[in-house]
Amino acid sequence: MIQLSDVEAAAGRIAGRVIRTPAVPSHAVSAATGADVVLKLDNLQATGAFKERGAANRLAMLNENERGAGVIAMSAGNHAQAVARHASLLGIAATIVMPKFTPSTKVTRTAGWGANVVLHGETLAEAAAHAHELAEKQGLVFIHPYDDAGVMAGQGTLALELLADFPDLDALVIPVGGGGLLAGCLVAATAIKPGIAVYGVEVEAYAAMAQRLAGRAVSVGGPTIAEGIAVRDIGELCYETVRRRVTEVLVVPERAIEEAIGLLAEGAKVVAEGAGAAGVAALLTFPGKFRGKKVGVPVCGGNIDARILSNVLLRNLLRDGRLLRLHLTIPDRPGVLADIAGKIGNSGGNIIEVSHQRLFASSSVQAAELEVMVEARDPAHADAIVAGLETAYVVRRV
Repeated sequence: MIQLSDVEAAAGRIAGRVIRTPAVPSHAVSAATGADVVLKLDNLQATGAFKERGAANRLAMLNENERGAGVIAMSAGNHAQAVARHASLLGIAATIVMPKFTPSTKVTRTAGWGANVVLHGETLAEAAAHAHELAEKQGLVFIHPYDDAGVMAGQGTLALELLADFPDLDALVIPVGGGGLLAGCLVAATAIKPGIAVYGVEVEAYAAMAQRLAGRAVSVGGPTIAEGIAVRDIGELCYETVRRRVTEVLVVPERAIEEAIGLLAEGAKVVAEGAGAAGVAALLTFPGKFRGKKVGVPVCGGNIDARILSNVLLRNLLRDGRLLRLHLTIPDRPGVLADIAGKIGNSGGNIIEVSHQRLFASSSVQAAELEVMVEARDPAHADAIVAGLETAYVVRRV
């Protein structure tokens, strides 16, 4: 079991190699959740995620023989880049095993830090098994992404910094994948400030830690935008630390993750990946637990694909009524499209897209089907746009 002294020693080792990221109060997130929220911006790390803390500490702890032998890690994302970067900084040869499905951008970035990238297996489990085989055959040091005391201590430096900047925090809300970040932050936070509440957060499809703490068999799987915390097998060292110290592990729905990404992007002007936004998702899902309290939340990663971010923002606009899909059955005569466009424009709406179908969709040759995508300022404005159209047409919101 790691102690506060281990986390403090880690902070000394990684100083100058890992960014001491800012912690900033967020009015937008506070207003949306009812809590007094401080965001710890670890998405600003060189590789875009907190994983650098654990990787830098673990690699700094290697002896000369281990450094000469080289290291190996398995990851499909942030841990891969973190190990590759800090191995390069220390002049250590690094091999990273990544599943075959890993997006090419992540493969390229990892290789760009000087690592030898090996693509193997259809799943993370297959890639991990191959990494262990290579470690044994080639005498490499395996750097586990979370179930390692050195890695856990390194991750705990996030809480060390956060409480140094904001010692009056009532609670921390920490995303949980394998459990390394939560475990490290628990050790640091509860030692520095006994009585502070520390919550973990998992997404519904991958709630392994919550299931284990409840004494249930682990059953996980399914698509999630929070792929950084989509972990089946939590760390045993992590679990032992978490079960003894955690206040509660909260489980949030997929939709809350998307809403949190949108709130951070639009409100806080912060880009977060799904896993990085999980803490804010917990505040949105369980406002009663945090209302009126001062809460520290790490934005622990910002590596989100631009297309996925765009889709998430558009889905959020649809959900809260600022983007409308309207379906109208209209008479097929000259001037109707112009009339509809005029009514929308006079209501202050902005037409984004129009689909007009005469031949196949309508039940009558004298009618046509029209779908219009319209941008509104807020839900009330959206209702006003629809009301203006309904004075002359039958309108259905899709």
